[in-house]
Amino acid sequence: MSKVNYISAYCSIKGGNVVINNNIDYATLDSTNAVDFLKSTYKHYEISYPKFYKMDSLCKLAFLTSEVLLKKSPLNGKYKAEDIAIIIANSASSLEIDTEHQHTIEDKNNYFPSPANFVYTLPNILIGEIAIRNSIKGENTFFIFDKFDTRFMNQYVNSLLNTEKAKVCIVGWVDFYQNNYESNLYLVETTNDNGIKLEHTIENINKLITNN
Repeated sequence: MSKVNYISAYCSIKGGNVVINNNIDYATLDSTNAVDFLKSTYKHYEISYPKFYKMDSLCKLAFLTSEVLLKKSPLNGKYKAEDIAIIIANSASSLEIDTEHQHTIEDKNNYFPSPANFVYTLPNILIGEIAIRNSIKGENTFFIFDKFDTRFMNQYVNSLLNTEKAKVCIVGWVDFYQNNYESNLYLVETTNDNGIKLEHTIENINKLITNN
């Protein structure tokens, strides 16, 4: 008999809205500029983490989503650091910061590469930022898909939990490119004694990713 795992909480940030477990928790009327919206979200939640301002936009988006999610459903104290996994995907990879970096090196007569940009030219750096912030030491993987592959992510995460390679997973989709942004992160646990208690099924994952 296969084990049943549960989605206990989720947070999405897109279109000028921050949604937690189906409820809009923060919104702004001016959602045209993604960078400004991320800054206003950081200030709204009174987050204190100076390194935020050094992150690229993709990392800022992932960081904010994880901050809001884990503030609502904290994992520290409930799980050991090595028992927490982070599994995230997107379609644009780190193309936003890659493009900025390319502009600094394409002209040999105006060559000014920035180490601050180069640091973020890998998409899995955003996982590192979340892990450092929350002292997470478990499995972490970043995938690139054309679109969120619900079936694959469902099977991958369930395998981690069912084989006890992790006891909780932070899972989702975080994409940022040319002022278009979308982030959906959710927690998957082996128990249903906390949170929204949705079974970790393909149908339920699709509802979270497509409806919020």
